[in-house]
Amino acid sequence: MPEESLEATEIKEKLDEAIERLEGGEAARNVRWMLYLSLATALMAVFAAIASLEAGAHSNEAIFEKNEAVLRQSQASDQWSYFQAKGLKSTFLSAQSQSLPQTSSELAQRLAQAAEHFASEQVDIERKARELEKDVTESNKRATLHIDKHHRFALSVTAFQVAIALCAIAALTRRQFLFWLGLAGGLLGAVLFTIGFVL
Repeated sequence: MPEESLEATEIKEKLDEAIERLEGGEAARNVRWMLYLSLATALMAVFAAIASLEAGAHSNEAIFEKNEAVLRQSQASDQWSYFQAKGLKSTFLSAQSQSLPQTSSELAQRLAQAAEHFASEQVDIERKARELEKDVTESNKRATLHIDKHHRFALSVTAFQVAIALCAIAALTRRQFLFWLGLAGGLLGAVLFTIGFVL
C-alpha cells in the first residue's frame, strides 16, 4: 500500500505540474493577445485623432472658400450694377446728343463724346465682373473638394471609433472575435483615412 500511495502522490504532483504548465501557456497567450489588443487600440486612437484634425481642417477650408465665393459674387454683382449704370448714362447721353437741334452741334458733340467714354468704361467693368465670376466658380470648386475630403476623414474617424469600442468590449469580455471585428473596422478606417489624403 505505501507504494500505491507514493505512486498516487507522484501522479497527482505530475498532473498539478501539467495543469500549471497548461494554465501558464494559456496565460501567456492571453497576455500576448491583450498586448496586441492594446497596441491595435492605441494605433487606431492615434489615427482617429489625426483623421479628426484633418476633417476639421478641411471643414474650415471649405467654409473659407465659400465665404470667398460669396464675397466675390457680391463684388461681381456690384460690377454688373456699375456696368449697367455706365450703359444707361451712355445711352441717355447718346440719345440727348442726337435730339439736339443743329444750332447746338458743339453741345451734341460733347454729349456724344461723353456717351462714348461711358461705353468704353463698360469694357473694363465687364472684364472685371467676368473675372470675379470666374473666381466665384473656382472658390466653389475648391470648397466642394474640401467638403468631400472632410466627409472621407469624418467617415474614417467614425470607423476608428467603432473599432476602438469593439476592441474595448473584446478586452472586457475576453472575446477574440470582437477583437478581429474591431481590427476589420480599423482596417476600414485606415482605407478611408488613406483615401482622404490621396483623393
